[in-house]
Amino acid sequence: MSVVEVAGAPPLAKGPSHVPVVDMDRGGGRFHGSERRFFGLLVRGALYLILTLGLYRFWLTTDVRRFLWGNTEVAGDSLEYTGTARELLIGFLMALALLLPINALIFLMTFAPGLLKLSGALGLLLLALLGQFAVFRARRYRLTRTVYRGVRFHQTGSAWVYAVRSVLWWCAIALTAGLAYPWAVANLERYKMRHTHYGNLTGRFDGSGARLFLRGFPLWLVVMVPFVAGLAAALAAVDWIALGAATATDGANARLRFEEAGPSVAAAIVLAGAGLGWGALAAVLLYPLFRAITLRWWLSGLRLGGVAATCHLRAGQVYAVYLRFIGYALLFGLGAGVLALVVLGVIGAASESIGESAAAEIGSALLVVGGYVVVMLGYSAIYQATVMIRFWRLSFETTEFAGLRALEGVRAAAAPSSPFGEGLLDVLNTGGGL
Repeated sequence: MSVVEVAGAPPLAKGPSHVPVVDMDRGGGRFHGSERRFFGLLVRGALYLILTLGLYRFWLTTDVRRFLWGNTEVAGDSLEYTGTARELLIGFLMALALLLPINALIFLMTFAPGLLKLSGALGLLLLALLGQFAVFRARRYRLTRTVYRGVRFHQTGSAWVYAVRSVLWWCAIALTAGLAYPWAVANLERYKMRHTHYGNLTGRFDGSGARLFLRGFPLWLVVMVPFVAGLAAALAAVDWIALGAATATDGANARLRFEEAGPSVAAAIVLAGAGLGWGALAAVLLYPLFRAITLRWWLSGLRLGGVAATCHLRAGQVYAVYLRFIGYALLFGLGAGVLALVVLGVIGAASESIGESAAAEIGSALLVVGGYVVVMLGYSAIYQATVMIRFWRLSFETTEFAGLRALEGVRAAAAPSSPFGEGLLDVLNTGGGL
């Protein structure tokens, strides 16, 4: 007998009943992965990386993606990552086979007198193009290994066109001291999104470069204006006539000339250092705010067919992420420092008892290298377990999706792509996301 039958039927409601209506056309994302479990996955992966001399990274990357994708829901349905470590390893070997002869050719160019001056610039340009080519191809691989409701994402478009666009835009960013960044990001995102597909749905990017510029320009002023002002004041403070006379004079007169120009040079160094110090401090303090502005702008510009995203990320949430990382990093650094002092004390005591020998020196060198590797892997695990996973969570849980009914009639329209881009990205160590 049920509880309702025991208690009797509920009394009839007086007046109209108000039943909440669920809007199936709107929804948000949710990440329900355990951060403690994720950190355990990273620690285990770091141990295997040490034991396999780094070869395990393909399996670790695959485990991380499966964890993040599998614990992420959009409108009640989870994502699925279908890539394998074997694919990443094959892509890495393919990229290595391509880059070895290219690097050998660049090296041989340095022996040709006519090409020596051009070899460095040509090599840098070629590697920059290959790096951006790898970013686009790696994105294609990850999309074709991402499945939602049984349908995979995919990407069309030319990786070489994207690479040329990206390199040209980064040149513009460098020439404008960063002012071209908003338009560069908007242009590159539009290219990527209009070649992004979910089944038969096509994406687009509606973010405005001018809007991002207006939001980020005050931050640019706070960082760059004091730096430029300090540099200009430093150049104005130098007594260039006295300094030029000192460099053109020999012997005792040169020393006197340098002493005359010395106070102005010292003042210039102080002014330049003050400007640089302010710029660096302001950049560090404002970077989380810049990250929040750009991430909210980017997520709010994403479109896929009739689905539109709107992000409500707050700057305080981003600052909390970085402060948490700094706290854990300081604790880890303190513990690593104490352990290093203990190990050094033991090594010192042992060296006094057994004396100096080649074996002792080799052992000490191995301990130093091993300690460095452990510390770097530790900081990497802390960063991923505090910053990366939190940004992943915030990206989905602060974003609202409208037009979800457009996903109901999607038809599959793609096949998995080659892992070559992922391998090239790994060999070049360019980055480019998960």
